[in-house]
Parts: sequence; structure tokens; C-alpha cells
Amino acid sequence: MAPPGRSWLHNEGAKHVFLLAWFALNMWLFLRTFLLYYHGPQYYYLHRMLGLGLCISRASASVLNLNCSVILLPMCRILLAFLRGSQKVASRKMRRLLDKSKTFHVMCGVTICIFSVVHVAAHLVNVLNFSQNYTEDFLSLNAANYRDEDPRKLLFTTVPGLTGVLLVLVLFLMFTASTYAIRASNYNIFWYTHNLFFVFYLLLIIHVSGGVLKYQINIQQHPPGCFNPNKTLQETIPEPKVFEESFPEYATQPFPEGLAETDSFVQTKFERICTEEPKFQSHFPETWLWISGPLCLYCAERLYRYIRSNKPVTITSVISHPCNVLELRMMKNNFKARPGQYIILHCPRVSALESHPFTLTMCPTDTKATFGVHIKIVGDWTERFRDLLLPHWSQDTEILPIFHQRHYPKLFVDGPFGSPSEESLNYEVSLCVAGGIGVTPFASVLNTLLDDWKCYKLRRLYFIWVCRDIQAFCWFANLLCVLHNKLWQENRPDFINIQLYLSQTDGIQKIIGEKYQALNSRLLIGRPRWKLLFDEIAKCNRQKTVGVFCCGPKEISKTLHKLSNRHNSYGTRFEYNKESFS
Repeated sequence: MAPPGRSWLHNEGAKHVFLLAWFALNMWLFLRTFLLYYHGPQYYYLHRMLGLGLCISRASASVLNLNCSVILLPMCRILLAFLRGSQKVASRKMRRLLDKSKTFHVMCGVTICIFSVVHVAAHLVNVLNFSQNYTEDFLSLNAANYRDEDPRKLLFTTVPGLTGVLLVLVLFLMFTASTYAIRASNYNIFWYTHNLFFVFYLLLIIHVSGGVLKYQINIQQHPPGCFNPNKTLQETIPEPKVFEESFPEYATQPFPEGLAETDSFVQTKFERICTEEPKFQSHFPETWLWISGPLCLYCAERLYRYIRSNKPVTITSVISHPCNVLELRMMKNNFKARPGQYIILHCPRVSALESHPFTLTMCPTDTKATFGVHIKIVGDWTERFRDLLLPHWSQDTEILPIFHQRHYPKLFVDGPFGSPSEESLNYEVSLCVAGGIGVTPFASVLNTLLDDWKCYKLRRLYFIWVCRDIQAFCWFANLLCVLHNKLWQENRPDFINIQLYLSQTDGIQKIIGEKYQALNSRLLIGRPRWKLLFDEIAKCNRQKTVGVFCCGPKEISKTLHKLSNRHNSYGTRFEYNKESFS
């Protein structure tokens, strides 16, 4: 196999560098906080009581604070759409990095789960040490009320302990319901449990307000390990077991000369004079500082999205297509969208809380305000939605004129939001590969090219569509034919290269006819030979950058991703973009 070329750096390098940098940042923060609590004089007495459990619990807490704050940013869809569509992010590589927002969100979630386990384990050790190392010398420092107090009492009767148990339970439900097996089998479980993040953040805010761990505030007046001459020294009282270790290196100032003849225990254990007893104070809850900004930003965006989508859309027509696909055309005042973007549909009569994303297959333009989506009828939500729109469902029936709007259920639209397919018009050469209903992100691109293609950078488009059922091509067969004829009339037949692949041959005769004559010659049986296709594209577009866009099964996506990173002898660079909802 030939060595990978520069395309690997463009397709994967930026993502890998970012992930490694994020991992390094988390580990640096963990180590820095660990050393702070291990060597910090203000934590001297607390460290001697709790040991390494203190350092590990606080170090893991700092990592949790960071990830609990930034995990919300990839879910700020409006912010991502703004950055993608504005000139603030002029670099294509940076815009493509925004497509990894879902990956970053998942990575932060996994990091939270891992360090939550570390945090919980460290605090379980702390609870045992609070109980076993109880001492009356520092009552304000103790979380326990007496020696050998039942640790379970500290867990379930204190605010930090009880909220910590609830946080672990909520996090466990969110994590398990986020696995692919549960999402694929029952999406509703994932949806409802993931919305428990509001409860998670509320418990987190309460959790950090307990103030169990305290630090010393009068280090100048009472250096850790000093001797207080104003306090009577009781030789008969043994030294507490917890303080058997020698005192730290920072207690280096010797006793005054007048105290040279002090008791041998004092001479060996104390090296500095103090003027008062140690005073302790609870930490300011730093978690507020970490999560307040991103949480307020996310809540403000959700409020704005709710206000923006509060007015129902006007459904102009509903069209039933073959292979259980429903086309929905709508209108909404001041609605604007770019090709490749998606919207979120919410129908209260179907579900009061559920909403689902669908890619726009038709965008509003200056001449028409209609926009539309194609919905594959799969699952309970889409079936109930179809039954509301088409009570007597049958294929190839259109319902109907706008004056019958009162018969439709209320439908609310949130969006539009950005997706990788937007970039397909920003390349000089683009390769768009669709599998089945995955054609929807590219349908709006084709519709836009039908209106006007000269205002975009795109000058050559390779469109590959793979379907199992030949009737699926009817979803956009008319659009493909009209676009093909238009480009021929404008003397640009090489602008678009259409290849339709039928993976199953049953019923191939059904597409033969005068209506779709332009597509019959482009219909192939079997699956694409991807390597030969990439070699042909590279040969015809030497020294150029080709944008590769895919929306389909994982097998196709992995193959295209691998071939995009493969070196070729023509100097052509392939940049891979995968369509996915964030």
C-alpha cells in the first residue's frame, strides 16, 4: 500500500491533534491540582488526616469541572451554525473541525464518567479516614462527629454525600442509555434520560455547596506544625497517631534562643513558634465559576430557540412516495436556510417532548418561500406523524391545497442548523455519495443548483446514489432529470456526473420509460467499485482538492474515509466529510 499523502493531515490530523491536546490538558490539570493539595501548606492538616484521598478527589474534581462546562458547548447548535456560516471561521479546516462537535461531546461525556469513578473512589477513602482519624484537636476540620463513626451515615446524612449518590445514579442512567444498543433499539429511552442533565447540573450545584473539605486561613500566625507556647504542654498526653510524621520542610525557622532548653518532644517535633490556633474555612465552590458561563449560554440559546420556533409552520402539501417515504412541504415567515442544513420537527400531537432532526431537501429562495423535508417512515414517531398527516395513506397521493390547512396538526420547526453538506458548494470539485434515504442532504444542493449554479465555487459534481429498491430513485428522479436537461441546454453537460447503483435487481423494468429516460443510461447494477472511482476522479482533477461527502451506511462511510486518506500519483487531495446530526 502506498504511504498516506498530505490528505491524511487534512482529513484526520487536525482532529487527532485536537483530541490529544484535550487529553493532555485534562492530565495537566489533574497533576497540577494533585500537587497543589499535596504540597500546599494550607492543606497540611487536612492532608495528614485524609492522605492521598484528598489529592486524588480534588484533582479529579478539577477535571470534572472542566468537562462539565465544555460538554454543553457542542450542543449549542445556533452558535455552531453561526460560526460555520460567518466569516469568523474562514478556514475550511476549522469549519470541518466544527463537524466533530458530536465526537467532542461524546469524548467529554466519557471523560466525566471515568473521572467520576476516580472521584467517588477517592471520597469513599476520605469518608473512612474522617471516621478513623477523628481528633478533638481540630474539631472544625472533622466531617465526622466522633471516632469510628459509621461512614454510611456521612454518605447519606450530609448534603455532599447524598447529592453525590444521586449524581452517580443520574450519570449511570445517562451513560447506559447513551450506548448504541439502547439508542438503536429504543431512542425514547435515550431521549428522556439524556434530558436528566438539568437534574444533574442542579444536583452538582448543591453538591459543591456542602463545604466539607476545608483549608487553613491563618498560615502566617500559625505555620503548619508550629509550637504554641501559650498552650500548656501536657507530657502525659500522647501525640495523636495522625501526627506521628515529621513536619514539612517549609517549617524551617528555629526556636528563639530562650527556648533552647525546652522539652525534648518539643525540640524534635516543633521548629517554629505560633501565636494562635489554626483556623479553617470551607472552599468557595469553584464549580460555579466553571459551569455558569456555558450553562447560561446553553439556557439562553434554548430560550431563543423556543421563542423562534413557537409559531407553527404552514403545511402546504404532503406527498407520499414509494418505499415508505413522506415528503412534507411547508412555509414560515422569515425562514432562511442554506443548502445542506437541517431542521428539528416537533409535533405536540405525536409527542409532547420528542422532536427529531430532518435534513432540508428544499430550501427557500428569493422567488419561493417553500421549504421541505423527506421523512423515512421508521419507528413509532414517524408512523404516528404519518397517520396524522395522511389518515388514509396510499402512495403517490398529494394532500393538498393550502386552504385545507386546518386539517393538519400543529407543527413547529426549530432551526436551521449547520451540517457538513454545506461545504459541498465551496469546493471546485465535490463527490457526494448517498445510501438510500441518505440522499436528503444532497437533494437541497441539487435544488439550489437547479435555480443557479454560477454563483457558487462548485464547477463539477460527482453524484453517487446507491439504493436497494429501484422505486427509491423516484424520490428525486424528476429533480435529477430536470437538472440534467438544464445543464445540457446551458452547454455544461460535464458539470454533474450522475451514477445510480441498484444493489438488488428485482423489478428493474419498472424504471424504464420515457419520463426518466435521462437516468436509464446512468443506472448500474451492483455496488460501486470505489477504488476505480477515486482513481478516475483523481486522474480527471489533477492537483485539485476534492470534497468527499457521505451520508449512508457505516460500511460505505469507512470505505470512503479510507480511500480519501489514500495516496495517489496525480496530486489530487481528497477531503472527507461525513454527514451526522449533532
